[in-house]
Amino acid sequence: MPTTTLDADQLTDYVHQAVELSLANVHDGGVPFAALVVDPEHGIVGSGVNRVMADRDPLAHAEVVALRDACGSRNRFRPAGCVLIASGEPCALCYTSALYSNITHVVSAVDRHEAARNGFNYLDSYDLFAKPPEKWQGLSTRHWSVDNALTPFTAWRELHMGDQAPERRWK
Repeated sequence: MPTTTLDADQLTDYVHQAVELSLANVHDGGVPFAALVVDPEHGIVGSGVNRVMADRDPLAHAEVVALRDACGSRNRFRPAGCVLIASGEPCALCYTSALYSNITHVVSAVDRHEAARNGFNYLDSYDLFAKPPEKWQGLSTRHWSVDNALTPFTAWRELHMGDQAPERRWK
């Protein structure tokens, strides 16, 4: 069963492009992470390289940058049916970003274990999301209710959901 809606030749070509973009980022002083968002009907609709250090943005992972490019500059909020192609397997943050962006397939040139053996060990990121935030090491969480705290939520629900039951989950 195919893992994407791209055929093997297309997938190979896009993975090669992600690897080349990653190599260019290394030669520009960056780390070996690059990503493409590919719409099977329209080709590449977003691309990015890891910009964490360059932008001083801890969320500027290559996959997030590519998703922002696909969603923002192309007016494609939540690009359903697209494939995220990464030079290295996404960390938990990036997998979550793909999920929330409606990406249907993720393909990587190098898996997380190969990345770890080559100096990029983010294996523990997957374990983090298996626990609720209040159990994460190094993070203190607390609920602090104030008057009118729910007002923005109820206002949004009334504006966008009317009498519809609030069972629908926003993501």
